[in-house]
Amino acid sequence: MDISKKVETYFGEEHLFKKEIAVLRNLAHKTEAMETFKWHAPVYTINNKNVFWIARFKLHFGLGFFNGMLLTDPKNVLENAQEGKTQAMRHWKFTTMDEIDEEGVVSYMIEALENQKKGITAKPEKKEKAKTPLPQMLKMALNADKELGRRFKTLSPYKQNEYASYIADAKQEKTKLSRLKKITPLILEGKGLNDNYR
Repeated sequence: MDISKKVETYFGEEHLFKKEIAVLRNLAHKTEAMETFKWHAPVYTINNKNVFWIARFKLHFGLGFFNGMLLTDPKNVLENAQEGKTQAMRHWKFTTMDEIDEEGVVSYMIEALENQKKGITAKPEKKEKAKTPLPQMLKMALNADKELGRRFKTLSPYKQNEYASYIADAKQEKTKLSRLKKITPLILEGKGLNDNYR
């Protein structure tokens, strides 16, 4: 099924909020956004970049803004889409037709489109992986074999952490020993644990 048929099917399906999402769609058509269909919902883009979408749920319907955290939100209506999972997305939820402030909705859509055109988008924060302390067994092996210890120190912190996690994650002592035996030649070659898969 092509995209336009998917969009028409979405808006044509019987649903508690069928009329309400049709109103939001008409408002979206008043902007310069292009209508497409992604993730089982109508998505509105500009310059092939996702800007906002229209969604319906069991108890509410609404608009989602991909970079909603950057909107001025003068009406103070935007909510974090998924607390803790996404930083930039924001939702504007409605439960009745009367809650749709048409002028306000269009102004939010236009602001989101203008931000995208200007390249004003949220940059995801890079979360650094917590450093695994060196397990006692690995520490003893590095101290006992000077060359192994020297080679280990030349590895990047990321690769050192991979080895530390690999040993630490083993539950049984014999598994730790077999893993230590496996990684020793890799460390001596200056390789990371998963270099063969990168």
